[in-house]
Amino acid sequence: MTVIVEDARTKAADDEAAEARIVRERRSALRKTVLRSLGSAGITLLVLLLLWQAVVSFTGISSFIAKGPLDVWEFLFGSEDAAEHRAQLFPLVGQTLADSALGFVVGMAVAIVLAVAFSLSRAIEAGVMPLVLLLRTIPLVSIAPVIILMTGRGTTASVAVIGTIVVVFPALASVLFGLSRASQQSLDVVHVFGGGRLMSLVKVNMPGALPSIFAAARVSVPGAVTGALLAEWLSTGTGIGGAILKFNAQAQFSELWTSIALITIITLVSYNLVQIIENIVLDRMGMGVPRR
Repeated sequence: MTVIVEDARTKAADDEAAEARIVRERRSALRKTVLRSLGSAGITLLVLLLLWQAVVSFTGISSFIAKGPLDVWEFLFGSEDAAEHRAQLFPLVGQTLADSALGFVVGMAVAIVLAVAFSLSRAIEAGVMPLVLLLRTIPLVSIAPVIILMTGRGTTASVAVIGTIVVVFPALASVLFGLSRASQQSLDVVHVFGGGRLMSLVKVNMPGALPSIFAAARVSVPGAVTGALLAEWLSTGTGIGGAILKFNAQAQFSELWTSIALITIITLVSYNLVQIIENIVLDRMGMGVPRR
């Protein structure tokens, strides 16, 4: 009896040690993933700042018009009126972020739904895909007035539609590619046990398409920001997209360069945030890229 109790205690201790080791390994992997993504983001930001300063310094543009990184920092944090400048620009940035998030969420949802529908039915794909390809070939600026007439100028619907159109096409292509790369052996296993096409899609295709879905999400982040700026410029007149024209017309070049810098930095941060989430999820599912 004593031996059995000791064996049970030893087994419990080994299980606890193994669980603790797994937790430590996961935390270490998460820390490395975050640090790696932050390092990549930092390098990208540094390169952007250097290129920005080079353009300002070596193109011969008047300092009254061209503002460098230090000028923008001084405008936002170093001048006596910095608090007023932040109070002026931060709400505009917040509005653009809200519009970008709307286009991103709706666009990604539409892309995934269309990709699933195309995978389930060739008839739906044959009927809808030509329209998708037609819309993809038409410049958005040329059809934006029609969209605004249909949804109303200055409405949330116009922002959602324009943002969705920018996001949905590249995301749809990436998701479709991911759904088509399912393992045939895994599909055969589902079929052997009586599963249909929908079951195969849920159990095999969708999990296998996660890397492509995350890739689509990363690509869609700057696309959603572009769509939001375009919608604000053409429809709502709010946010950074609406303010840029006013800043340019009123020769408010400090405000112009600062607003562009803010939205660029936020886009970069959002892109890397999606990448961090992607790395964490794929590593947990054993789908991450092996690293030496």
